[in-house]
Amino acid sequence: MTVHHEAAAGDGFRYTITRTLDAPVADVWQAWTTAERYAQWAGAKDVTLDARTDGSWSGSVVLPDGRRFPITGSYREVVENRRLVVAMDVPGGAEPAVMTVELTDRGACTDIVVSQTCDSAEERARTEAGSNMLLDGLTAHLANR
Repeated sequence: MTVHHEAAAGDGFRYTITRTLDAPVADVWQAWTTAERYAQWAGAKDVTLDARTDGSWSGSVVLPDGRRFPITGSYREVVENRRLVVAMDVPGGAEPAVMTVELTDRGACTDIVVSQTCDSAEERARTEAGSNMLLDGLTAHLANR
């Protein structure tokens, strides 16, 4: 597995995470777009996914103390086995946070690139850490299939 991090300030505070996953692209796609599979690796409960452009998604993140934090959003772009542009509703925020997931088919492996532009360096650090945790969960899930 290759891990590459890139953080650059431009129109905002952007991060890009690139990894190579030991699974075919169709398996990675199913892990991101099937509610049951997503819940297994993302640490979420009560997951619903309508993985199509303009579809919605929801779930609950379980905090270490057992409390649940509801999360909701939509899919801005869905290109099967290639690209997801996912918007997450931010409480009190004027605009949703938007994350892009790009997949490249390498046969038995898949390159995944996750990127997002944030409003501040602090938000970028938190969001990048969260994305790395998600990708760690995905990597472990795929290894156990």
